[in-house]
Amino acid sequence: MKRITVPTFNRKKISSNLKESFQHLSKGGFKRIFEHIDQLGIKKGVDEMGIDKFINQCALLAAGSGIITGAGGLTTILIGMPLDLINLITQQFRVTMAIAYYRTGSYQLNFDDFIRIVATSLKGDARMAVTKNIAEEVAEKLMMNIGSKTAERLVPVVGAAIGGTVNYLFIKRVAKSLKAAQLSGV
Repeated sequence: MKRITVPTFNRKKISSNLKESFQHLSKGGFKRIFEHIDQLGIKKGVDEMGIDKFINQCALLAAGSGIITGAGGLTTILIGMPLDLINLITQQFRVTMAIAYYRTGSYQLNFDDFIRIVATSLKGDARMAVTKNIAEEVAEKLMMNIGSKTAERLVPVVGAAIGGTVNYLFIKRVAKSLKAAQLSGV
């Protein structure tokens, strides 16, 4: 039986890269993402599909980047994580705008009101992104320790399943918390 070596993970480097990405996003990145979202398109999407189907569409789009990021193991996680994060934030923003429109009838939000709504939706959900990375790492290590060709081939499948599922559930949880919250300031 061929022995497979488990790749080592530099947690400090990964943590440092994540912190740097979040700092970059917080210094104008959120506003740039917000400004590139077509608010009229969100209104049209909600009007045509209904709020629940629109939310599901956003969740599926988020799941897609999670699948791609998780499919290649550590390599695609490191390379794809920033793109996955941007897509996840974009889908969260789209869901937030859609629910605000659904509730108020107004599809045009200014950035400051929008950020207040986003902050409402994030209570307790940030832990899910951390859980995703840990789950992918643990799954990869477990599969590698089995040491068979079959397990070796399953690593991308498990990573993709975890990445897609966690992104999908994250968007669904954001939508659920926004639907339950009182959207003041909108």
